[in-house]
Amino acid sequence: MTTPRDLLIVALDTPADRSVGQGDLSLALAGAELIDLLRAEAVALDGDRIVPGPPLGMGDRLLDESVAALVRERPYESAEDWLWRRGRALAAAYVDVLETTGDDGRRRGRRIGLRTDRTRLGDPAERGRAAERWTSGEPVLAELGAALGLRDEPAGGTAGLPEAVVTVLAAVNGAVMELEAVRQRRSIEDAAFDNIWRAP
Repeated sequence: MTTPRDLLIVALDTPADRSVGQGDLSLALAGAELIDLLRAEAVALDGDRIVPGPPLGMGDRLLDESVAALVRERPYESAEDWLWRRGRALAAAYVDVLETTGDDGRRRGRRIGLRTDRTRLGDPAERGRAAERWTSGEPVLAELGAALGLRDEPAGGTAGLPEAVVTVLAAVNGAVMELEAVRQRRSIEDAAFDNIWRAP
């Protein structure tokens, strides 16, 4: 299991009143990938810049894709830029993977809507491991979930986590907040536009 897959399973199994948008989830999944790459020493951080190590096989198709997507030329890419670039439609890509590993092992014939469809994806063992990690309050998954509003701020916070992981978690928080600000600005602009057309 990987952190992104655990996060997706948690997001899909979370009650509907805490549902998360695909854009937010995609950003958090890109951050979760980067944390797994840090742990595997496939990358390191120099400040907030992602310094790639030798190409490694991660044993997971999407993590292998993330290794292949690393910028390998100086000045390298910032963690924030990685989230926005790698995060494009990443939630849908992870849902596609989990759709192939349902209880019957066959691909489901329909798309899963992250906001409303509560279909349980992944095999039961995967879901069990993700649930155990979530309920135990494992710091990385807890922090990612808090950034998405899936839970209240975790009690332990980032204490004891490596500095590079804390940097990535901060970048995820910042990106999710930036996306929300963009949504609010567009909503205000759309409302103002509607008011212009409705004016006598």
